[in-house]
Amino acid sequence: MQFDTPGGPVDIAITDLTVAGWTGRDRAAVDHHIAELAELGVAPPSQVPLYYRCGPELLTQSARIDVLGADSSGEAEPLLVMAEGKLWLGLGSDQTDRALEAHSVAHSKQVCPKPVARALWAFDEVADHLDQIELGSKILENGEWVSYQKGTLAAIRPLADLAQGGGLADGGAMLCGTLGAIGGVRPATRFRMRLADPVLNREITAEYEMRVLPVVA
Repeated sequence: MQFDTPGGPVDIAITDLTVAGWTGRDRAAVDHHIAELAELGVAPPSQVPLYYRCGPELLTQSARIDVLGADSSGEAEPLLVMAEGKLWLGLGSDQTDRALEAHSVAHSKQVCPKPVARALWAFDEVADHLDQIELGSKILENGEWVSYQKGTLAAIRPLADLAQGGGLADGGAMLCGTLGAIGGVRPATRFRMRLADPVLNREITAEYEMRVLPVVA
């Protein structure tokens, strides 16, 4: 994949994709969310955080993705990419099939494309102020863009710890968890996401639409 960086475009061959789940820094809040999902039939994770392996071919920079059925939704997440020993920070969406999630979280993540923004920042340029970096998303709902997620990376476990725990190596990409959905998790036909650095005064943004394919039997 080709990414835009402050130093110019870089081509990175991504060979592995990990989706880190249950990455909230507040363990009590994570446990509460696990209990809520258990009431909906979602099995609790075997460990916290949990690292789901997915096919790297799911990563896409397309402005449109196809999803099977109307039950999937996006969630903005910091993206880590390791290439030739250098760690990069970007932005992606862990599009997930919520109906399938009740059967298997791992399966629900593997069946959906994972849109990622085209820009990357060098991790060492933001490492000293990661908790100040803002993460957010909006969805198109009833013809209007509404705030869907909003917060800072302070709500997520330190990204370097997640990279180490998930064994991120050269050629690897990792989606690092997300923030709660304002008004509850729900599908939408369009999704916008943003990662903003108030210290260096820059941002990464991306937007995509979902084409819903029929579920036939």
